[in-house]
Parts: sequence; C-alpha cells; structure tokens
Amino acid sequence: MLMRTDPFREFDRLAQQVFGPTRPAAMPMDAYRAGDDFIVHFDLPGIDPETIDLDVERNVLNVRAERRSPAPEGAETIVAERPTGTFTRQLFLGDTLDTERIDASYEAGVLTLRIPVAEQAKPRRIQISGGDGGRKQLS
Repeated sequence: MLMRTDPFREFDRLAQQVFGPTRPAAMPMDAYRAGDDFIVHFDLPGIDPETIDLDVERNVLNVRAERRSPAPEGAETIVAERPTGTFTRQLFLGDTLDTERIDASYEAGVLTLRIPVAEQAKPRRIQISGGDGGRKQLS
C-alpha cells in the first residue's frame, strides 16, 4: 500500500485551530445543457436548506450557503476538518437564458438548478417571400 505524507499537514491543522479556516472551501459544481434547459449541480453536503440563498441580478446568479458547526457551544473540539461558515459562488448567465423561470431543488447534499433557454433564443423557422408573391419556408 502506498501512503502519501504531507509534512505541512500538522502546521495547517494548528493554524486552523488558532486562526480558523484560512480559506473558504470551494462550492464545486457541474453544468451542462439538456434539451432546452441548462442544469447546474452544486455540492453542498451538510448544509441546512434554510441557509441557502439564491438571487439573480442583471444575469448574475449568486449562490450563498452556510454550514454551521455541529458541536454544541462550549464543547472541546478535538478535530475540525470539515469547513464551516458562509460559502458563495457567482455564475454569469448569458442573455439566452430565462432567469425568470429558474427552478431550484436540494436533495442529498446537492443543489440543482434548472435554467430554461429563453424563447427568443430557441431555433425557429423564418418565412421568405419571393418576388413572385409566393412564400417559401426555410428550415
């Protein structure tokens, strides 16, 4: 078995105990298009859904979530490797998305957003009129 050692791990642990987390933990995400929707998944394990805030302003989607420490006040912490605090992430949404109809759900530690493509951005047929008064349709 191969074991990986990190000579600075104990220093990091000590610094976190003294100063708190030195950097906010990431809010990893996956994003893809499925048909007429863009789907975004955020990993937010251990987050109370009541602490999740979503807002959109000028095509910028802001995601904010808070993880509180599970230890009761006054408890002696032996190990605290799971990050706590407030986590934020911004997504810049294109004009082709309908930000008025975003659907959000939270299940099994994953926040899922469905953002529909705006009607004006969907492909459509355009009719062309000819010089002879007849109409042709392009696909």
